[in-house]
Amino acid sequence: HCLAMRAVCQREIDCDRGNGYSWKITLLRNYWKSKVKQEWLSGKYSNVPSQFSLPEKSMYPMDVDTWGEILEAELER
Repeated sequence: HCLAMRAVCQREIDCDRGNGYSWKITLLRNYWKSKVKQEWLSGKYSNVPSQFSLPEKSMYPMDVDTWGEILEAELER
């Protein structure tokens, strides 16, 4: 799980580890974020007709840099 999660959230995980969080805390802090981020990056939500069409678990608190990555991926599509 950690390696798959790091492939999506490398910056976030490296930051947490650099701040001294254990691997368990890092996993707990980033697991759902990596799942949601991967879905957004893969284009799963690229063509939704409205915000009401998004599943409840499609959102997760993410920082500005993460949303920037998602926006860049959308602009490249």
